[in-house]
Amino acid sequence: MRVWVPLDAAAKALGADEVAGALARDFDVTRNGTRGMIWLEPLVEVERDGIRYGYGPVEPDDVAGLVDVLRSGADHSLALGPVEDLPWMKAQKRLTFARVGVIDPLSVAEYEAQGGFAGLRRAIALGPEAIVDEVTQSGLRGRGGAGFPTGTKWKTVAGAKADQKYIVCNADEGDSGSFADRMLMEGDPLTLIEGMAIAGIAVGATRGYCYIRSEYPDAIRVMEAAITLAREEGMLGASVLGSAHAFDMEVRVGAGAYVCGEETSLLNSLEGKRGTVRAKPPIPALEGFLGKPTVVNNLISLGTIPWILANGGAEYAKLGIGRSKGTIPIQIAGNVKHGGLFEAAFGLTLDQIINEIGGGTASGRPVKAAQVGGPLGAYIPAKDFDVPFGYEELAGREGLLGHAGITVFDDSADMLKLARFAMEFCAVESCGKCTPCRIGSVRGVETIDRIAAGDADAIPVLTDLCNTMKWGSLCALGGFAPFPVMSALTHFPDEFSGRGTPRKEAAE
Repeated sequence: MRVWVPLDAAAKALGADEVAGALARDFDVTRNGTRGMIWLEPLVEVERDGIRYGYGPVEPDDVAGLVDVLRSGADHSLALGPVEDLPWMKAQKRLTFARVGVIDPLSVAEYEAQGGFAGLRRAIALGPEAIVDEVTQSGLRGRGGAGFPTGTKWKTVAGAKADQKYIVCNADEGDSGSFADRMLMEGDPLTLIEGMAIAGIAVGATRGYCYIRSEYPDAIRVMEAAITLAREEGMLGASVLGSAHAFDMEVRVGAGAYVCGEETSLLNSLEGKRGTVRAKPPIPALEGFLGKPTVVNNLISLGTIPWILANGGAEYAKLGIGRSKGTIPIQIAGNVKHGGLFEAAFGLTLDQIINEIGGGTASGRPVKAAQVGGPLGAYIPAKDFDVPFGYEELAGREGLLGHAGITVFDDSADMLKLARFAMEFCAVESCGKCTPCRIGSVRGVETIDRIAAGDADAIPVLTDLCNTMKWGSLCALGGFAPFPVMSALTHFPDEFSGRGTPRKEAAE
């Protein structure tokens, strides 16, 4: 009898390895990706009559009492029923993450049975120009944060003349509250490989690199194993699936610098140089890795490509709102009752995401604010949770969609301290290339400390400093660091002036 226990890093942190080891004495255990319901991890699944039933969260001490229950389907306090019928699962629109949690991540047969290879086969039949047209028609935009149209980037690289071109996957996922890249690599690595192969065929690139942060050892292990499998199956190599197209790839591990999430810093690191930002132009699409035309896409962008090619760009573009097409893997974290990954079409409001899907705060206190888009994203107050989740919609509220991570805070949060943390984060992670970021962030921390000490005259200084950093920095690290600082100052001015009600303590 087959039983599934996630190998996902979050599930392992909660004891999944111990649970899997205990169950292996009685069952054939498959280590799958997570379904994204982190509050239920470790989630154990068993198949009976073709239906997957869930139990969780399961602790190692629970296993002895579960053995007979898993076989018979008898009542148990940890029984959840059919996993696909759980409200969290039924409410989603899973495209990119359709196979995550469903298959053995390193089974080519299961991958193909669940739609794998369909996009690559159609891409080979269409040819490069038509592939780019499909991706352009889909409206897919960069999922790493900038939101640049993927089709436009591919078209630029495809039209560049060069003896060598490259595909680079940016898996340097460093945003707080973000874990979609890791989950996809650990749960369905072959979809990323397929997406990169399609990108290579589309633009004429024969070599690819997946740049993964060193803090993801499980993802690195799974990706390297998946690349070996892909070569054996002909997905990679001199003749991709027997076609005239060649494409191969490898994993490169970053050293942990946040700024290497910026594409030009990543390319410097990939070349063995210090991870510092390059001035543009030239853009990487024309002069990227080793000076050659290079597609640099976020992992989620590339992982979505197989679905688009298999089902058509027009079908993907039917989902979403405005210029935010398709689905987005929303990562809900922080002080929230139901944290995890929820894939849905663009357009849900923050209120729906945080209070309905996320269940409000884990502490039970009122939600005060949410930071959207990682450590450089704005703090959006609860009164503005009517904003739809989309690129332009959030930008219209001085916010940032980023990598779609959401960190929730209750009413005990100290917004001045959070603003200071954001500025200090920039100071620590700055590559030092430009003065507004390198010096401005340090002065920003000092200025916030002056405000905390009661110097109200420092508030306009902080505002001017943030404006300088926003418009004068060379990349998004210095340019976006003012977003959390200014949003905290704008929406919670009393916490900076000291004239408001004393802050509540979390222990109340």
